[in-house]
Amino acid sequence: MKIAMIFFILLWGLRTFAAEEKKVEVKSDKIYSEEEFQSKLSVELARMLKKINKDDLTGFAKELMDKETELKVKDLAQESSVQQMTVSQKEFEKKVQEFQEKQKTFLSCLDATDQKENKRIEHMVAVISGMKPQGAADILSVQGPEIAVQILGMLEPGKVSKIFNLMDKEISARLQKQYLNMKR
Repeated sequence: MKIAMIFFILLWGLRTFAAEEKKVEVKSDKIYSEEEFQSKLSVELARMLKKINKDDLTGFAKELMDKETELKVKDLAQESSVQQMTVSQKEFEKKVQEFQEKQKTFLSCLDATDQKENKRIEHMVAVISGMKPQGAADILSVQGPEIAVQILGMLEPGKVSKIFNLMDKEISARLQKQYLNMKR
């Protein structure tokens, strides 16, 4: 930070020097070598530093220190904000992981329920396939349409046609329509 302060002092001095040169000197077209330029710059810088008032330099140094303190405070605030975001991100990732675990548990429960339902339907198919067509028609007529169609879908086609023929015509037509849609 001391280097930055010296750099600002030099720039300020050069600006003042350039302003004085414009007032006093006429523009010169002389071309300097690098060594001559550095030498002249050093001489002029030394002359200007002697002219600078101590109060101006002290005020400038205090201003630089205030800016440095302000920057440190902003850096600390930014660092704190980054830490907070990191903690929030970790909490979010943890909640996402917990949600995914709950979702897996829920989906496995749904799968188990579906398997149990399929087992019951397969059992009903076995029962109905062992019945006479009239008894099967009577039972399927009073069942829910979704279950009846699933059972009918698992029976032999010959048995299904006999069951449809023995059912009430309205119920038979509705179940046949759902049965056809199920096959697609």
